[in-house]
Amino acid sequence: MRVNLTVNGTEEAVDEVWEGESLLYMLRERMGLPGSKNACEQGECGSCTVYLDGVPVCACLVAAGQAEGREVVTVEGLAEGPPGEERLDPVQEAFVEAGAVQCGFCTPGLIVQTHDLIERNPAPSDAEIREALAGNLCRCTGYEKILDAVRLAAERKAVAR
Repeated sequence: MRVNLTVNGTEEAVDEVWEGESLLYMLRERMGLPGSKNACEQGECGSCTVYLDGVPVCACLVAAGQAEGREVVTVEGLAEGPPGEERLDPVQEAFVEAGAVQCGFCTPGLIVQTHDLIERNPAPSDAEIREALAGNLCRCTGYEKILDAVRLAAERKAVAR
């Protein structure tokens, strides 16, 4: 089947999608967008988090066909500017600057989830940050650097507003 959708602001048509295929598989393998990671395939780790019509979802749990006519934004789509000249989103910059990236497997999902949190709540408390990121697992960082990155991103977005 063919799936027509908008990905990172560009209208796309993806052919030969099979009925049981996940949105994650379609994004990574058919569309060449490797940012969202394939880890648990059960919606438990958050590594594959993307926006679907403005709502964060685990792409491994969404059938590719469910994206028909919808808008998907991946971690790659958070950067601004034309291809090759992209400027990282403040959340992406904060994760790098705070040292919140180690192996990088959890990072894309954490960045999308953090982006959503700060859009909804520009000045989250530590408890609100922890609650918002509860569905995203990291095995490397110990989370402290991730919390630092979220705080830094919130500060920067507040200044930019």
